[in-house]
Formats: sequence, structure tokens, C-alpha cells
Amino acid sequence: MDAYEKLREILDAHPTGAPKSKALNEILRILFTPEEAAIALHMNFSPRPVEAIASACGMPVRDAEKTLEAMADKVVVFSREKEGKRSYGLLPTIPGLFEYPLMRGGGTPDLDRLGKLWVKYHDESLASSFAGKPTPLARVVPVEQSVEAAMTIYPYEQVSELIGKADYVALAHCACRVSAGACDAPKEVCLFFDAPGRFLVQRGYAREISREEARCVLDLSEEAGLVHTSNNSADKAGFICNCCTCCCTILTCWTRLKLPHAFSTSGFYARVDADACTGCRVCADERCPVEAIEIAGDVAEIDRDKCIGCGLCATACPANAMTLIKRIMEPAVPATVQELGMKVLAEKGKLDRFLEVMKR
Repeated sequence: MDAYEKLREILDAHPTGAPKSKALNEILRILFTPEEAAIALHMNFSPRPVEAIASACGMPVRDAEKTLEAMADKVVVFSREKEGKRSYGLLPTIPGLFEYPLMRGGGTPDLDRLGKLWVKYHDESLASSFAGKPTPLARVVPVEQSVEAAMTIYPYEQVSELIGKADYVALAHCACRVSAGACDAPKEVCLFFDAPGRFLVQRGYAREISREEARCVLDLSEEAGLVHTSNNSADKAGFICNCCTCCCTILTCWTRLKLPHAFSTSGFYARVDADACTGCRVCADERCPVEAIEIAGDVAEIDRDKCIGCGLCATACPANAMTLIKRIMEPAVPATVQELGMKVLAEKGKLDRFLEVMKR
């Protein structure tokens, strides 16, 4: 077994997964040199000091640090500095190895090839590996203005609250639209927070923005009919993606590949005021990303089983006939990212393997 297949097996221990594929083998060979892949075999998903990694590899610290810095500059490993010491850790396939290298916008032959390979790999096997069994790793966050004003909204349902909790906000290009290129929706709309955001900015793959600028990004995304998605936990958001139905990893798992546990709906569903509805068809024809709305006579009708609670129908309704209301049976949201990861690993039968990798 070569170093690339061994690395794939380590990556596959993560909740996101990295199923075997010729496409992934080629991806890893583009991202990692043989020397880099050999070092990565002695790493795990928790950042470790250079000295520890060098010792595990049997390399001089200076040589290990030079190689690790080169890997971090390509954003194929994560890096952070704490108390004057730099540490490095593996990145999962999503979000990480797929998105980060493409977040400058692509445009080179290698990146264009990489983007095509990721699209192929996503459709062949990565999407089904990423989807929950049954707990999803991602969830829809509703458009805030679409929620009925009288309702009490829990903090994890408010997109501005997610931004407000962050100490640091970074903006990058949507790797999905860079790689797939199937629509002309805005590309610079991916938000990353705190440590991942700082890392991407330090390495030149994103730019730091203010919370107010981040809210403007959300407004732009809503106008373009993009769906807000984030990690499926009630604590701080690691990211907010603004997804289209033709390119984006999270949303196409549901719309194109029909994976029922690709992501969690929001805790809301759309409701129509039949008296106010004019049957203009904007919601059904232009806004609903999952075809959950039909026009019967002159009134919109919602299929609650299909509705993901994004709120895009409500923000575009010219008659203000659409709102989001609380679901009677709300989706369960794990309290923390750590709790989410452990739950997903247990459901996928990978918990023991993950813990083994993390002992490296």
C-alpha cells in the first residue's frame, strides 16, 4: 500500500469520510508531494507542534518545519500559532481539502483539473459518505427576515447570531461554484469564522471582513436565491456557506443525488396566507430550491415534507404572503461540534478508527 492510499485511509476515519476512488487518488497526488504525503501519515486532525511531528517522522525539526509550512501555504494542512509556537494538523475532505485550495478562485490548469476531479468524486462517492446515517453534518439556516415576528427564535436559528458569536470573520470564494461552474451566482460568499478564518486569511486564501460586511454578504446571497447552510450544531458556527442547487456540495446531495440525510432542515417551514397570495409563481418558479411549492388555482401550496425551511420564498414574495413558522417536530441539533462529530462517527461505525487515528 503506497503513502497516498494510507493517507486516504486516515482521512476516511473523519466523520466526513474519504471513500476509495481513482479520482481521490489523483486529487491527493495533485495536493501532496510524496514527501508531504509521508509526513501527513504521522499527523492527525488535531494540530500538533512541529517537534512532535518531526520526532514521529524521524526528521530534523528544521526540515519538517519547512515541509509543513509549504503544505500550510497550499492549505492542504491546517496551521495555527499559540503562545509563539506553531502547530499543524490534517484537514478533512469537507470542509478542507476540497474547498480551501480553490478559495482564491481557481484559474490555473492544475486547479481547473482539481475542480473537475472533485466534482467527479463528489458525485461518485464523497456525497454519500458526507451525508448522515442519519445525523447530518450540516443544516439549513433560515433567512432571518422570513420568520414570523411573533415567534421565539432560538439563537442557533438566527444567522446574524451566528455571525455575532464569532471573534473573527473571513470571506472566500465558493469552491463549489469555482469547480463546477454551472451557474453565474456570486462566488465570493463563503464565510469562515475564528481559527479556520484566520488560517485562510494568513495564507492568502480569504480576506478578513467585519460582521457588518458579513451580513451584507448574506443579503447578497439571499437576493441571488442562495441557501444559507452551516455546521449542524448549536454552538459557534465554523462556516456559513451560501449554496446553489447546481454546484454546491451540501445542497446537490439533496437536489441532484437524492440523499435524504445530506443536511438537516431548519426548525421552520413555509406557510402561505391564502388571502394575501396572488399566485404570481415567484416562489415556485424562481425561489424554492427543492420544488416544495406548487400553485393550485391562484394560491401557492407548500409540501411540508419537501420544505427545508430556508425562507427564500418569503423574502421574495411581492404580496408578503409567505412566512416561516416553527415545526411541531423540530430537528434535533447537537449541542457542540464535538458532540456532533462523535454522534456521526458512532452512526457510521468509525468511532474506534477515528480515536485510533487521533492517538498518533
